[in-house]
Amino acid sequence: MAAPDFSAEQASASRRPLIMRYAARSDVGRVRAKNDDSAYVGRHLAVVADGMGGHAGGDVASAATILDMIHLDHDRYEGDAATVLADEIQTANSLLSELVHINPKLAGMGTTVTALLLAEGKLHIAHIGDSRAYRLRNGEFEQVSVDHTFVQRLIDEGRLRPEEAETHPHKNVLMRVLGDVDASPELDVDTLDVQPGERWLLCSDGLNYVAGHVVERMVRETKDLRECVEILVDLTLEAGAPDNVTIVMLDIAEQTPDDVRTAAVDIVPAHAAPAAPAAPQTTGSTYSAQPASNDGSPASAVTDPAEDAARTPVPDATAAGGTEGDEQKSASAATDPHLGEHLSAAVLREELSTRPHELVGAAATAAESGSIPAIAGRTVARRAATVLTHKSEQARDDVEYYRPAARPRRWLTASVAAALVALLGLGLWLGYAWTQTRYYIGEQDQRVAIFNGVSQRLGPIQLSTLEMVTDIRMSDLPEFSQQRVRQTVPARDLYDAQRIVKNLEETGTTAPATACVTSSPAATPTGSPASAGATAPPQATAEPGASGPAQPTASPAPSPTCEVAK
Repeated sequence: MAAPDFSAEQASASRRPLIMRYAARSDVGRVRAKNDDSAYVGRHLAVVADGMGGHAGGDVASAATILDMIHLDHDRYEGDAATVLADEIQTANSLLSELVHINPKLAGMGTTVTALLLAEGKLHIAHIGDSRAYRLRNGEFEQVSVDHTFVQRLIDEGRLRPEEAETHPHKNVLMRVLGDVDASPELDVDTLDVQPGERWLLCSDGLNYVAGHVVERMVRETKDLRECVEILVDLTLEAGAPDNVTIVMLDIAEQTPDDVRTAAVDIVPAHAAPAAPAAPQTTGSTYSAQPASNDGSPASAVTDPAEDAARTPVPDATAAGGTEGDEQKSASAATDPHLGEHLSAAVLREELSTRPHELVGAAATAAESGSIPAIAGRTVARRAATVLTHKSEQARDDVEYYRPAARPRRWLTASVAAALVALLGLGLWLGYAWTQTRYYIGEQDQRVAIFNGVSQRLGPIQLSTLEMVTDIRMSDLPEFSQQRVRQTVPARDLYDAQRIVKNLEETGTTAPATACVTSSPAATPTGSPASAGATAPPQATAEPGASGPAQPTASPAPSPTCEVAK
């Protein structure tokens, strides 16, 4: 009997495709009110996203990014799979910008992304932010990703030691992130050789509160992936868990005949619209039912249903030879204000139900609640439109870039009105700011006072404030000067206002003393005519108790009252 050909059998086994075996968990932690983390892992794709933006939309950013990438979970690509992965992340970035454009309350939201794509015997990695990817291979445990943080830049420049990074006050400052701040963010993309037996850990920065050597020991010593994930999350919670924590563990293994075939859904079957299943029926599916927050708070609804319906393309049924009833059905469906939302959620659930996977965090809550943060025209929404009109072939061949429907004119009107209000507000503010650089002299409680601003009013708003009240009484001033002060005397600045006050104190007028010609300080006999130009003759005085006629004496320099020519 001939010996069996073991070499052929071994060669066949060695050519088996590689897949991921995995486990994932996300927890809100002990401090945060909601979970801004999201993660997805299947046979060929693993992604972790850590959203930021706080209450504004960190959960929206991470969920939108994850749900926009799940269709990559297969191993058949035309061209370079690494380029496909990077392009899809850039597409997710434009999706976030579009979401902010629709809902300005989400401005400033962003997310980190760390993704692995296993295709054609290679492992492609794309990374931005401070979520991390670790690899255990041939006994060596290492961090493959590089944090895009301020402290990491200091470390790279030799200005900070790695052990100082954990206590640095700016350790959480990100230098690169996915969001509406950059139209084309810079990604770290690489293609790595892969071999069966490798173990990978993807995590958000919430795991940083567990010591690095403890994480490494758990990854090395805990053989069961599910147990390893649970231990790492529990250790984070024991450390206080001030941030959300999300962990994905995966092993690279050869596919066996018992494994469920993994393939992305290209087009939803045309015979019927998919109903949203309560749970996937595919063998091995681990569709997560974990909420985005332990306190039961729902995920943020990020798209206005009415707007989503308006932006969902509904092709004309009659143009493809549909019946009148089909046309009426399509028209009736188009009036449903929740049309886009319902279809997107149903198609997303249908796609998820066709493959083994785990979806956790904010993305899982969005998928379960139907609050899908997606824009009509994306992959899922195009499939939803296909379901509506039963035009599978047309959607299958549709590779033209989708152009969003024109926005209603009310947005243009609102934008113009907002611009006019902003310009008016800016003009008023600039005008008021100018008035506060001016000063004037006026009356306050029968005394001369200095005011900051101008003496006018703008409706109920007084455009001046009291700067100071002097000791000069209005009754001590000449009648003409009193009228001038009551009508206000403008000044260029505070120094000029103080000069005018000093003139009032010394001369009784707003003009400086040099503007008046005073008499000579020499004595002038009583009854003698005043010198030309003198404003008042010197007065003869007599010592008390002295007899005889009064003798002329020299009076001190007079304080003349200068009358301004009318």
